[in-house]
Amino acid sequence: MQIGVLGPLVVQVAGTTVVPTAAKPRQMLALLAVNAGREVGMATLVEELWDDRPPTGPAQVVQTYVKQLRRALARAVDVPCGAPEPKELLRRGHTGYTLDVPAAAIEADDFARLAEAGLRLAGLRAAGQGDDPQAAARLLRRALGVWRGPVFADVRTGPVLRAEALRLDEARQEVLEARMTADLRLGRHAEILGELASLAERFPFQENLHALLMVALCRNGRSWQALEAFRRLRATCVRELGIEPSARLQRLHQAILSSDPRLDTHLADLDAGLVVL
Repeated sequence: MQIGVLGPLVVQVAGTTVVPTAAKPRQMLALLAVNAGREVGMATLVEELWDDRPPTGPAQVVQTYVKQLRRALARAVDVPCGAPEPKELLRRGHTGYTLDVPAAAIEADDFARLAEAGLRLAGLRAAGQGDDPQAAARLLRRALGVWRGPVFADVRTGPVLRAEALRLDEARQEVLEARMTADLRLGRHAEILGELASLAERFPFQENLHALLMVALCRNGRSWQALEAFRRLRATCVRELGIEPSARLQRLHQAILSSDPRLDTHLADLDAGLVVL
């Protein structure tokens, strides 16, 4: 079985999709898929499917969706060849249901494994494996390559899936910033400048992205544009949030104004940490 949620929903058995076209069963399958191997309680299923407006007898409606999903599994599974029964793949537990697929290829697990290894090599985990930006950048790029689009791209999401999508998006953001930090450390400031500029435009409040962009601009001989990037960030923060950029960003701004030589090297720690490469 293949399970993917980092983009449009993918649940396949032997190459055959079991994703329903109807919105609610698809939503339920997405919740079971992102928790593959773990039981999802009835209360969680009801919250996701209907939030605070459940129908009369929601458990019966959930059971109807389970039957539909099992029928899709039955069509995909070749039972005479010894494949698991649909009731084994989608089984009833004490409090809810489990998509039980011990040998599944789970996309989000691949991302998490590659991301964790890359972050360790980048020195961003307590139990790090040293400082190897080349290997870190390679693994982090592979982790990002697992993504096919926005999480649950073709699924109507309720509160539970929205929270899960936020968690996965935050993990992706961490990996993306770590990968670009590793690329800067490897002297790839020209290669990633366009990507950084685009991301800073998309995420106008993400200080880490703006800090990386400012460093990349400096290293490309465009300090005036780095100062302009800070000015735009500051104006957005003051206008929209009523706050100044963090002290860390302000130290970076001052470093650019004073042409601090550390901007062109391994920026370790301008006054306890600005961007740290």
